[in-house]
Amino acid sequence: MVRYAMVIDTTKCVGCADCVVACKNENKVPDHYARDWIVERVDGVFPHLSLQIRSERCHHCSEPPCVYNCPTRASHIHNPGGIVLVEHALCTGCKACVASCPYDARFMNPIGYADKCTFCVHRVEQGKLPACVSVCPTYCLHFGDLDDPLSDVSRLVKSRKFITIIPEAGTRPNLYFLI
Repeated sequence: MVRYAMVIDTTKCVGCADCVVACKNENKVPDHYARDWIVERVDGVFPHLSLQIRSERCHHCSEPPCVYNCPTRASHIHNPGGIVLVEHALCTGCKACVASCPYDARFMNPIGYADKCTFCVHRVEQGKLPACVSVCPTYCLHFGDLDDPLSDVSRLVKSRKFITIIPEAGTRPNLYFLI
């Protein structure tokens, strides 16, 4: 079975936002909205500080509350691969999925439907990488089948220390941050 995941190496991300621009262009994301974004997190007390920069987006959860809370089933898990998608024609704009996402990864497209990262499923189905991964100048973004032991994402998760965001939410996210 295929389970797509993304791994972000926070030790390499410089916050350039090339991924954000590539996503906006590839997916025709409206101005003032974004399917992915850059987060800077500073921990510690001066002068002992640490900075983590990471590219964030939908976590494409294996237990997605957005899907479970969608009354029209517009939000769904695409198979193969487990990518969480929104069928725009079925979305009524009720915002139940937006409210239920613990990662704030959804927004209401001005046209009237919930929108989010799709891992560029249209590219993946053609054997290409998501737009964000294909343009990253530091090669900190990795995408692939987590269930394939030979894939980059599988090898990285097995060999490096990583975190997931809000693991206590029980969503089983498929977005991993190497630290």
